[in-house]
Amino acid sequence: MTGLWKTWITIWCWGVILFGALLAGAAFPATDAGVRLLYGLLASGPLPDDFLAAPGIRFSIALMGAVSIGWGCTMLFLLPAIHAAGAPAWRGLTAALAVWFVIDGLLSAATGFPLNNLSNLALAIGYAIPLLASGALKSA
Repeated sequence: MTGLWKTWITIWCWGVILFGALLAGAAFPATDAGVRLLYGLLASGPLPDDFLAAPGIRFSIALMGAVSIGWGCTMLFLLPAIHAAGAPAWRGLTAALAVWFVIDGLLSAATGFPLNNLSNLALAIGYAIPLLASGALKSA
């Protein structure tokens, strides 16, 4: 993967990191506006104003932010090795993303946030476009 597609996947990784930072903002009332907006958009019904006050909710969302930041950083830092390893490494990363996609999608629907599947789909498409366009999955 080179040129435009390499740049695209790098920006995609940074997008995952920035999304994680938005979620991590739930940790503190002073920085939770982005999470409130996001959950308001994704909820199947109105959320109470104090939805972050429930025990463990603020912690859980912020923790998912930390996980997303770590996930994005891991992929970003491993991109040179993945590029060098070629198709087998891209297939492994793609399989891991597919596992996330299925589990996250099922849990989103089961917990009353089915619209999250649209953002998941956008994220997956953003990953798939450079992957498929560059031919990175093809063995040399």
